[in-house]
Amino acid sequence: MPPDVCKAAFCEAGGPRAPLPPRDGVAPSRVYLPPGPWPTLLDFLARRFRFMEADVLRQRLEEGHIVDDAGVPQRPDEPYRPRQWLWYYREVPGEPRVPFELDILHRDERIVAVDKPHFLASIPGGRHLRETALTRLRAALDMPWLTPVHRLDRDTAGVMLFCADPASRGAYQSLFQSRSVGKEYEAIAPWRAGLALPFTYRSRLEPSAEHFIMREAPGEPNSETRIELMERRGGLAHYRLLPATGRKHQLRAHMSALGMPICNDTFYPRWRDAGTPDDYGRPLQLLARSVAFADPFSGQLRRFESRRSLDWPPA
Repeated sequence: MPPDVCKAAFCEAGGPRAPLPPRDGVAPSRVYLPPGPWPTLLDFLARRFRFMEADVLRQRLEEGHIVDDAGVPQRPDEPYRPRQWLWYYREVPGEPRVPFELDILHRDERIVAVDKPHFLASIPGGRHLRETALTRLRAALDMPWLTPVHRLDRDTAGVMLFCADPASRGAYQSLFQSRSVGKEYEAIAPWRAGLALPFTYRSRLEPSAEHFIMREAPGEPNSETRIELMERRGGLAHYRLLPATGRKHQLRAHMSALGMPICNDTFYPRWRDAGTPDDYGRPLQLLARSVAFADPFSGQLRRFESRRSLDWPPA
């Protein structure tokens, strides 16, 4: 897709006709104005973005940083007009740089495969905006229309796929949705005597009410992982994990449920406060080693493999 076309048609939220072009790999965000009692636009924005000071919002409006669908800058004290979209560039002040590189494994006209490092988020969200795989790639490749085919947890390293052709994205995403992609992970975790390997673990995973983690619940299993032993060193072991399903945090939750939480996991079995600074010397010992699939356009078997390795922590 030519850059002039995508800049007029792409936004981070996935909607069309963005009046602002991507900036440094970051596409504009948007907010909808619903019917409501707010007399001015600033009144609504102060309510919608309660974590921001009203003076900061006023300054952004006065400097013309928030526009409507036609690209017209909005003023803080103008009457509130519902049922429209406003556009802006999201900012994360003081976002620290993740001190690891994002390596490109493969690139063609449709697919970009990368080797994501630990601590780098897949896509913008929350406290992470520029230090994400998507933003870094868009800026490095000058491809603002690049989109992820699937995602990896921020804590997980390894192979991740992006689509370089928006018209082809659906075909590649459908491979993951139909479980037509072979995914292989590796992890270092405690050795559990008495658990015969290989072993297939199934359970029902549901979102927890706290901390964005998953919990096991009664009912029909909706997640399945095959666990194989690669190597054992004393009280730790190197495992191959083959997920048949793709639930959020599935591998981390399954290993924890079996009494073998993955080394350096800050979510399972005990959650660490999200405000705690990252300890770059203690990455989660989970790696997306490879993905393999039959290309939906050529029929060719594709396999992309990570060049990274895991570290054996002290027992």
